[in-house]
Amino acid sequence: MQQRLENLREILRHLDYTRYAAARFLATLSWQMLAVAVGWQTYAVTHDPLALGLVGLVQFVPFFLLVLPAGQIADLADRRLVLIGAYACEAISASVLFWFSWYGIVTAWPIFVAMAFFGAGRAFWMPTGQAMTPSLVPPALFPRAVALNSTLYQTAGITGPALGGFLYLLGPTAVYGTSVVLLLVAAFLILRMRPVKTANPGKWQLSDTLDGLRFVLRKRTVLGAISLDLFAVMFGGATALLPIFAADVLHVGPVGLGVLRTAPGIGAVAMAGWLALHPIERHVGRWMFTGVALFGCATLVFGASTTVWISLAALCVLGASDMVSIYVRHLLVQLETPDEIRGRVSAVSSIFIGSSNELGEFESGVTAKWIGLVPAVLFGGAMTLVVVAGFMRVFPELRNMDRFPTARRS
Repeated sequence: MQQRLENLREILRHLDYTRYAAARFLATLSWQMLAVAVGWQTYAVTHDPLALGLVGLVQFVPFFLLVLPAGQIADLADRRLVLIGAYACEAISASVLFWFSWYGIVTAWPIFVAMAFFGAGRAFWMPTGQAMTPSLVPPALFPRAVALNSTLYQTAGITGPALGGFLYLLGPTAVYGTSVVLLLVAAFLILRMRPVKTANPGKWQLSDTLDGLRFVLRKRTVLGAISLDLFAVMFGGATALLPIFAADVLHVGPVGLGVLRTAPGIGAVAMAGWLALHPIERHVGRWMFTGVALFGCATLVFGASTTVWISLAALCVLGASDMVSIYVRHLLVQLETPDEIRGRVSAVSSIFIGSSNELGEFESGVTAKWIGLVPAVLFGGAMTLVVVAGFMRVFPELRNMDRFPTARRS
């Protein structure tokens, strides 16, 4: 135990990593607060579950169009400056929401416009942020750095929704204004870092944009890991419908919505903390499939529950199980990938992750409008288990993977 704690202290002695981790924490806190306010405000204006799904769709479209070029930019340019630009774009998104809320939103289209800017910023920070960590810590500390990143991310996931729910009592402008300030502080912290560039960045060529996709298609373990996340979360993600559960099923209001959004983070941060001290070293594939299967089971329990405490417990298990698959997937992708194309491969991974999140929100909204709220969530949980069973047959090399690969530097 003493040696594990010393390893964590060694990670934090790398000043650039500490600044990056702090900036990521503040940015994530901002995103989580904003998600609570956007979800509650959208449903309050429209009373339509489809509108909640459209919030995810308008983020996904610019994300999908920009993420591959963004990954190539992350391989050619200073990743630090790319991340600053992404945070600035999301600060613009929060500022647009602040401005419209200040003058009173009566329709949902201003929210959709603002969240499109958010999706554009996400297209740049996701591949860039994923590609940066291996350059900030020694290879031996990378697995624990990933777990520490996840711990900080999920800690923000715990505090952000709750803080957003309480601030919403003062009005949506309080949430959006705070989000802008946090994003600007995060950008300043990244600016204080030294430049982060690949050793051999090369020159811009349009054909190279697809190098990450070609790499993923050749690596079946990587392809299986990121596509498993895509389909499982796309079907099993119920977070887009939490405003409806808070308002119409559990009757807990905006503060309760913040608590519901916090619950997955509680489970995830507990699991991430455990993984930081006890990294997965054996039976990697089994861990990943087990995590996704538990995610599906927790979704089923949440969909069937009408009791707040059962719902919160199910969301905690959902977050913990999702963290296992996130940990395995992130380590697998980064350790398999040479640094000079890490941004482009991370961009492809981000497409799968972004698709699962935003398209999952859209799928949840459409399904809830079509067959009803609870049946939609139960259907999603059941389909997640079907996906797990299918992928275990289609990707036996991932199912049977025992250890992570050795880090690749070139």
